[in-house]
Parts: sequence; structure tokens; C-alpha cells
Amino acid sequence: MIARQLRLRGEYRPTLEINDEYDLQDLFYALLRLQFDEVGTEEWSPPYANGTQRTTFLLDWGQTAVVVKQTRSGLSTKELVEQVKADTAQYAARPNGRTLVCFIYDPEGRVGNPRGLEADLTKTTDRFTVEVIVAPK
Repeated sequence: MIARQLRLRGEYRPTLEINDEYDLQDLFYALLRLQFDEVGTEEWSPPYANGTQRTTFLLDWGQTAVVVKQTRSGLSTKELVEQVKADTAQYAARPNGRTLVCFIYDPEGRVGNPRGLEADLTKTTDRFTVEVIVAPK
């Protein structure tokens, strides 16, 4: 919704473009800073990233990890599921980890059933919660 609004600026004003996951992370970080006093970041190389560093936002003194992903050509829904599972394993293993929020930005509607994907990947156990949000729907 925010990205859509930024594209609809009037008076021939330049807009903020979200072209890739890095742009999305920058915007998401700024939005988190509006709501939370402390937003930490952590870089790690998940197995699906072929050695590329990924940024995770940490809230509540590391109890909540937030990862953002953007769909793109060549990234299947199956691969997204595997990424979320890898992220879940990483953060569920942390001693103080309690929650993983995974925001998947899908501007072109590549995820065929976003609500189904959310339902399949969102889960709560007695020790760890995974919340998956796909937007826009």
C-alpha cells in the first residue's frame, strides 16, 4: 500500500521506486524506525542465497526477527517457501528468538494464492511464532 501510494504522487513529483529487495529493505527499515526505538540489523548468509549476505531486522532485543523478501522473475513460490523455512530454522534456534515476521512484497502478483501461502507458513508453537504476510493481495 505504501509503495503504491509513493507511485501515485501528483504534480509530476519524482517518486521512490522499489526495484529490488534492497530498496524494499531501506523503506521497511525507515518504517520500523517510526514505530520502534531500537531496530537492530543482522547480516547472515542463508543457504539459499549462494553466499550473499541478507539483512534481518531485530526488534525487542532480538526476540523478534523481521525479514523482507520481494518476488521476482525466476523466483518460484516453492523457492519462497524454502527460504521461509530456512529463515525459520535460523531464528528459531536463537536462544532468545520468539518470533519471525516474514514480509513478502509481491508487486506483480507472482504468488498465485497469497492467503494460502500465508496460512501454510504461519505457525505458532509453545516456543516460536512465524508470521508470514504477503502484500499486496
